[in-house]
Amino acid sequence: MINNKATEQTMTISGINIHYEYYKNSSDKPTLVLIHGFLSSTFSFRRLIPLLADHFSVIAIDFPPFGKSGKSKTFTYSYHNIAKTFLLFLKELNIKNVILVGHSMGGQLSLQMAKQHPTIVDKIILLCSSAYSKPVKKSIIYSSYLPFFHHYVKFWLARRGVINNLLNVVYNKSLIDEEMIKGYSSPFTNNEIFVGLTKFIRDREEELSSTELKRIATPCLLIWGKHDKVVPVHIGKRLHNDLPNSRFVVFDETGHLVPEEKPEDVYRQILQFLN
Repeated sequence: MINNKATEQTMTISGINIHYEYYKNSSDKPTLVLIHGFLSSTFSFRRLIPLLADHFSVIAIDFPPFGKSGKSKTFTYSYHNIAKTFLLFLKELNIKNVILVGHSMGGQLSLQMAKQHPTIVDKIILLCSSAYSKPVKKSIIYSSYLPFFHHYVKFWLARRGVINNLLNVVYNKSLIDEEMIKGYSSPFTNNEIFVGLTKFIRDREEELSSTELKRIATPCLLIWGKHDKVVPVHIGKRLHNDLPNSRFVVFDETGHLVPEEKPEDVYRQILQFLN
C-alpha cells in the first residue's frame, strides 16, 4: 500500500529539531532519504516525491537551519556534524539500509554520511552536488561574531531576492510561478533563519577532498544539468572521476534545480540505477 500523504514530524537529535516528511510504502525496498540544498527545503522535491513514493518509502529532511528544522545558536552546522546528526536520526527510526538522494549541498551531506557510516548507505544519487568548495573567508567568519551580522545576512538575501535566485538555478524560466516563489521564500519569513545562517557560515568546513572521495566505494549516480550555473558540469565530471563506483548523466536544457525541472527524467534514471 502506498501512502502519498506525508506524515510530517519533528525529532530532536543532538540538541536540534529535525523536521521531516515520511511517505511510507509497504514494499521491502530500501528507504530513500532526500536531502535538499542551500537556502532550500523539502519543497524542492515536491515534483519528485510523488513519483518515488509509488515504489519506495521516502523521507525528505529539512537540514538545519533551513525549512522547518531548528535554528539553534549553539548547534554546530558543519557538514560533519549535520551528517552525524542525520545518521543518529536514521538510527532512531531504525532504518538500516538507505538510498541517499542529495541535491546541491545535500549531495555533500550524503557523501559525508557515506564516509562516516558506509554500511548503512546502499547507494547515493547526487543531483548537481556541491563539491570541492572551500570554507568561508576568515574575514567573514570573524565578522560573523558581530552582534548585528545576522541583519547583514538578511539584507544580502533580500537584495538578491528569491526571483533572482530562481532565475539563476533554472534553465526554463517559465517554471517560475507564484507557487514556486512562495514555496522558496516562505521559510525566510522566520527571522530566526538569519541567526542560524550566521552560525552556519561560521561552522561550514571545506568539502571532501579528492583523496577522501576516492575512498567512498558506495555506488553513486551523478545527475547534472548541462546549464548549471551554480555547480557547473565540469565539477560533476571531476566528482565522477574521483568517486570510484559512479555513473554520470547530463540533462540538456536543464539548470541547477534538477528535481524541479526534470522530475520524470530524474525518476527514470533513479529506477534504472537501483534496478
